[in-house]
Amino acid sequence: MGNLLGSWRFKEPSTVEECDSTWGSDSDSDEPAAEDDSGISESVSPAESDRAAVDPEDTSPQLTESPESIPKMKRSFYAARDLYKYRHSYPNYRKSRQPNEYRNLRFYLNKIPLVPDGIYIEEILTKWRGDYDKLEHNHTYIQWLFPLREQGLNFYAHELTQDEIKEFQSTREAKRRFLAAYSLMLDFYGIKLLDKSGNVARAPNWQERFQHLNESQHNYLRITRILKSLGELGYEAFKAPLVHLFLEESLCHNTIPNMQHSALEYYVYTIRLPATRRRLLRYARQHYKPAHAFLWGPPPKRRGGAGVSVGGSVGAGSSGIRAPAPTPEQQRRGEESTASASSGIIVSSHDAMTCQDLAGGGLKGCAGLSSDMAGLEGALMMVGARGERNEYTEIVPL
Repeated sequence: MGNLLGSWRFKEPSTVEECDSTWGSDSDSDEPAAEDDSGISESVSPAESDRAAVDPEDTSPQLTESPESIPKMKRSFYAARDLYKYRHSYPNYRKSRQPNEYRNLRFYLNKIPLVPDGIYIEEILTKWRGDYDKLEHNHTYIQWLFPLREQGLNFYAHELTQDEIKEFQSTREAKRRFLAAYSLMLDFYGIKLLDKSGNVARAPNWQERFQHLNESQHNYLRITRILKSLGELGYEAFKAPLVHLFLEESLCHNTIPNMQHSALEYYVYTIRLPATRRRLLRYARQHYKPAHAFLWGPPPKRRGGAGVSVGGSVGAGSSGIRAPAPTPEQQRRGEESTASASSGIIVSSHDAMTCQDLAGGGLKGCAGLSSDMAGLEGALMMVGARGERNEYTEIVPL
């Protein structure tokens, strides 16, 4: 019996709809639903049957030779699956046989430095604040400051374990430094932490920093990691205020327009409570332009009856089929890219924009590129050979 249970593996979802429980208990009320995606706490090993680095189901619009054709887009299956695993406490993750060294906790207690740089947490917290060049261009510290139960590309950084998480949450010194690290990164992004409840607002330097954040998109990966780490280490309530601010700035004020897709596809779905996700998505839908292109629910059948979405087209469940509205810059670049449409490469408008940035040297502050397949958080991707695409695969530097 023990062997039978030991060999059991949780069957992973295979569609966006299976990954997204946000609207499963949809209601006009914003009272927290009984369901909480914090889910299964006992871990086991990603012996996943990943379909390959790219999934044929996870398709973005195919650029055609006809300029009149309207690009259509689906939700990213890989983003949905990655965040499903996170919210459900990594159901196929097995405890390591190696002794638990609590390296993340010891780093936060200032007992060991981060590797490979040999820097202690106190030095980062006291000397790096306001040093935006260092925070932008150093790519080893982020996985130590915001650890996860996922292996990142910095293999010197250790994954969290459930035992270490419990110990961390009961250690006042570690929690104090963790909040200081969160405040440090918020300042880097032009945001200030207002109180112990996690409320946030624009910092005095917000204009300069938001402009940088709009251009330096590898930081979107870092933000996904930060949000996940907040939830792992006992600060789940801090996520919604930050996500709401990013939605407001990107959708309402247009200060960070390039962040729209990351905020909706990733940041919202790091939040474990479906009722909170629903509130954020309803807010986003009120301000999203054009409204009919909103992909993130509720499913069309909940809005329009017999599976018909706004505008009269047949819907595609919570995955959606219409492309989100491009920003003016994305639209301009997308128009410039139509010459390459006949190659058969499948890209989203976000992919096309990023590829042109990479090709034209428009990516600022990114010293090197490699991929962190464990997070799949990504905001940068590169389209290469015919028909090949890495949508939202996490790219290091983080």
